[in-house]
Amino acid sequence: MEFIRRRIEQQIFGLTGLALNNIDYEHPRGDPGLFGPGSLCWRIHSDFPSMLCGGISALILQMMHPLALAGVWDHSNFREDMLGRLRRTSQFIAATTFASTADAQRLNERVRAIHTTVVGVAPDGRPYSAEDPELLTWVHVAEVRSFLAAYMRYRDPFLSETDQNRYLDEVARVAEALGAEEVPRTRHQVDAYLERMRPSLLYDERTSEVLSLVLSAPAPGRMADLARSLMSKAAVDLLPDWVRSMNGLEQSAVQRAAARSGMHALARTLRWSIRNGASNRALRRVRNTPSA
Repeated sequence: MEFIRRRIEQQIFGLTGLALNNIDYEHPRGDPGLFGPGSLCWRIHSDFPSMLCGGISALILQMMHPLALAGVWDHSNFREDMLGRLRRTSQFIAATTFASTADAQRLNERVRAIHTTVVGVAPDGRPYSAEDPELLTWVHVAEVRSFLAAYMRYRDPFLSETDQNRYLDEVARVAEALGAEEVPRTRHQVDAYLERMRPSLLYDERTSEVLSLVLSAPAPGRMADLARSLMSKAAVDLLPDWVRSMNGLEQSAVQRAAARSGMHALARTLRWSIRNGASNRALRRVRNTPSA
């Protein structure tokens, strides 16, 4: 049983930024990072199954914006290395949540430097830049909306609106540090923002190709691949109805019920298996306060 537990943990970590192995979450001792273990950010981002499922849903939603998609299309090797992109995104989220203050700030500066090179012209003739505050806000909102939706479906459906708003207010700091502006900080503001953005979103051949790659991204092992397939179905279910309709991803009531049931079972297995994730390591760092 212990072998199975370790094997599952190992394969799931292969999907995440932990596979890159260049962030030390256990040092320096006593450093709470940007948020600390008492934050809603730590609580929500600590639930590994919700974050993986929400992350897939976020990628689908983010790529609906033509300028966000253009930046990825023109400046990323996602077609050859979708798993690598998923790992790098996962690492940034984990590091800005759980890593030491210095490492979190270092990752933020690295991403800002990369953004300076991501410029171009979209197929519709509009210029784009990854430093565009409005585009940064879009990417952030699509992300945290999806994380929160996954957490409330698969971990805590009774999370109060007060705590939901507290979470959104906390993580807005990360988006603003990257250059985002007018970041929604409450559930009401997020819902209103997504509604305003609907006319700007698009589903075309490019979106279709990226969607196919996201939903069929390779996984490092048979068990991880099965988990990825199930999570993809659950991730689609997390999307707003109008997004699924635009993407041709409608699911029947039976399909949605099956996706939720399967994801709940998978989440229980993952929580049992994962004992050494970024949040676990960070908690050891915070508790090991250096002596005077």
